[in-house]
Amino acid sequence: MLGNRFYNQSFRRLIISFGQIFNNIVIQRTNSSGGVTSRIKVPLAYAPKEKFLVRLDEQSNLSSREFAITLPRMGFEMTGLNYDPSRKLNKLQKFRQVKSGEDGKVLNFNYTPVPYNVNYTLNIFTATAENGLIIVEQILPFFQPEYTVTINMVPDLGIKRDVPIILNGVNYEDSYDGNFTTRRAVIYTLNFTAKTYLFGPMTNQKVIKEVQDDLYSDTDTTNKAREERIIITPNPANADADDDFGFTTQILSFSDGKKYNPKTDTDE
Repeated sequence: MLGNRFYNQSFRRLIISFGQIFNNIVIQRTNSSGGVTSRIKVPLAYAPKEKFLVRLDEQSNLSSREFAITLPRMGFEMTGLNYDPSRKLNKLQKFRQVKSGEDGKVLNFNYTPVPYNVNYTLNIFTATAENGLIIVEQILPFFQPEYTVTINMVPDLGIKRDVPIILNGVNYEDSYDGNFTTRRAVIYTLNFTAKTYLFGPMTNQKVIKEVQDDLYSDTDTTNKAREERIIITPNPANADADDDFGFTTQILSFSDGKKYNPKTDTDE
């Protein structure tokens, strides 16, 4: 089981879907008469909070265009994952889809996925309290407390899942400590839990064209001869994996004292 290389990109797809939720946050600035003076799309990056905090300490003027990192800015990261037994399903359930290959049609299938809760943290950094409120207000109304995204989990099987992303809480921090030389940074930290699923390796198989079973009147099947044979074939014989087909059963009786040799596919 372990060592069978596969990669469904489940976590990668989830990270992309999570980031896309917050990828279009805009701060609009107006003048005293209400006219729009500028529109700023808040940059979003996959990065830990500590990375931004280091830059905040190093740079004295983060609003200047001379520096790579400016405020406002958002960053998110995956902080943990754990198994969710409350969403466990029947392990023997299969997801199937027929695909055409070089050797004809094959049946691809995958077993029931494993439920996991994935934790994410979204950090919002702004230079003013007002900008922080503008960003947070564009996010919170959509989480009641969850926001559901649809993810194409296994494209080869056409498996799509609705993944609820739950907002667990919001923390607020103001790094301004009263020193006139310190650049103020307002930080909002939003904690989320995504209830996703992880799929195992995909398996494929062709249509079984014939099943043969020899019957014996003695438990010594090595030395004794077969007496009856049951042969089952699909009907029609050229059926493919996605066809609606039945089966043809033949029952043959023997008294010639021969046995079936699987190596030569003959009775000897």
